[in-house]
Amino acid sequence: MAGGPPFEIRATHEGLDQLARALKAEADGKELRKELAANLREALKPGAEQAKGSVMGMISLHSHPAPALRSAIAKKIRPEVKLGGRWTGARVKAFKTKNVRGFPNAPKRTNNPRGWRHPVYGNREVWAHQRGKLKWFDRSFTGREGIYKQAVHDAMEEMAQRIASRVRN
Repeated sequence: MAGGPPFEIRATHEGLDQLARALKAEADGKELRKELAANLREALKPGAEQAKGSVMGMISLHSHPAPALRSAIAKKIRPEVKLGGRWTGARVKAFKTKNVRGFPNAPKRTNNPRGWRHPVYGNREVWAHQRGKLKWFDRSFTGREGIYKQAVHDAMEEMAQRIASRVRN
């Protein structure tokens, strides 16, 4: 997954592809697509905030002079919407943390129950095994998938009603 997200949670609906095609066909489809994307991102913001709060609740065992890992991960969590291209959908992603302690896969590794290995600070020959907060990203959405799917569906329905009202006028 070169350049892609370490992991993601997707909320899609069967009609999103058809709605995206209908938006392309509209005379001012570009503006409608922008508005739909903004509404979908807004629908997923509570999930992103929940995931950010979860990673910030991870225990830090050591103070480190480098940038704070938890806040760097939290900054990289955001809702993403794409309406066309390789995939069409709405999701909450935790992007890679490229310039934080040489640990680009921090979101993925801190979520992994097996943890990760890294060299001990100041001694490159000794390696340590570390674990993050167990499934902090995944648990942020557990039991709430229906809420986010419904929010995405509502945003789609609102846009469909807007398109339908334009046809009637």
